[in-house]
Amino acid sequence: MQTNDNIEHTPSTNSMAPVARYAELQQLVAGMASDFEKFYKDGNKAAGTRVRLAMQELKTFAQNVRTEVQSIKNEGTEATKEQA
Repeated sequence: MQTNDNIEHTPSTNSMAPVARYAELQQLVAGMASDFEKFYKDGNKAAGTRVRLAMQELKTFAQNVRTEVQSIKNEGTEATKEQA
């Protein structure tokens, strides 16, 4: 399994569409499928290492999305306060 080098490791702004983030998540998870099968069905230890690496990438991606969502949410709250 190749790692997903397209993952953005810094929080981005609103410019990335939510659909693109979701598609990126789906692509990352789908890329893990064959290594999960090789590890759990066949006991392939190298595939287990790749699964662990992919899970770490997923964790990093998830944290970046959480930070991005929080940032967007807070920007919206500040804009609402300014208008009032």
